Amino acid sequence: MHRRIPEGNGDRKMESNRRPESMARIDSQPLAEKFIEESLSEIKKKIGDGKVILALSGGVDSSVVAALLIKAIGKQLTCIHVNHGLMRKGESEQVISVFRDQLNANLVYVDATERFLGKLEGVSDPEQKRKVIGAEFIRIFEEEARKIEGVKFLAQGTIYPDIIESKGVKAHHNVGGLPEDLGFELCEPVKFLYKDEVRMVGKALGLPDSMVYRQPFPGPGLGVRCTGAITKDRLEAVRESDAILREEFAKAGLERKVWQYFTVVPDYRSTGVREGVRSWDWPVIIRAVNTTDAMTATVEEIPYPLLKIITDRILAEVKGVNRVLYDLSPKPCATIEWE
Repeated sequence: MHRRIPEGNGDRKMESNRRPESMARIDSQPLAEKFIEESLSEIKKKIGDGKVILALSGGVDSSVVAALLIKAIGKQLTCIHVNHGLMRKGESEQVISVFRDQLNANLVYVDATERFLGKLEGVSDPEQKRKVIGAEFIRIFEEEARKIEGVKFLAQGTIYPDIIESKGVKAHHNVGGLPEDLGFELCEPVKFLYKDEVRMVGKALGLPDSMVYRQPFPGPGLGVRCTGAITKDRLEAVRESDAILREEFAKAGLERKVWQYFTVVPDYRSTGVREGVRSWDWPVIIRAVNTTDAMTATVEEIPYPLLKIITDRILAEVKGVNRVLYDLSPKPCATIEWE
């Protein structure tokens, strides 16, 4: 979701957004631990006795920032996890398990599934879907933020490529667009790190591999993989087929060897046969790609025996589906996501 940070929500001086030349690459456990030690000191000094809020998606960037802040300031941090109903299977449950149950975080969980799906009803244009999801997320976050008295800081999982690519303004995961009267100052403890360094820090903080090595996931979530106007039944078909694909990739040892893999359920049907009776159901499309910069991507060659296992499971376990297709299109000409 692309959102603007309004003026007044934490001024940035350009020189402060340059990675220090003396900063060593974090490519080992000792360096990750050193970074954590230094970050904890800096966070405590910056925050003092103030309160902080963070939009915790469950992705690696926001999760590492949350873990750092919990270690530094404990209950002064409030994490807000908004479940928009477009998460992958088990993701919100994992956020609650890791942060509330294991790390004893002050976590606010908002199940806004019905609210989001209501706003998205009948919306088929991909860009309009993104706008609806982004705007509703900001409104919910604002509502929750106003319930907490004395919040001074907004924490974000800004990383160094965000600064480079957006000229100093994070444009991917931020909750910019909040009303200026909230007047939050920004707290961005990993803003000089690259993604691989953030993962290294996450490992050193003890976060689970499933969170540290979480594959890229679009801001609108499964909303862009349920093409066209989103319906609950097709959304559930995407969620369940995606879970099967991820489970079988993990069993086959491909979990961290393939950059991104997911399923898509488009808004069209075809004739099939189930239990001797004609069916009129959706296809599930499997997408698996490798890339270094997301500007180009090659298709991962899934071994046929594995492809057959995945296909058999999807057809047997996912309701409303009668075909499984394999997307062989590289980028370009195709994009990685379908919307």
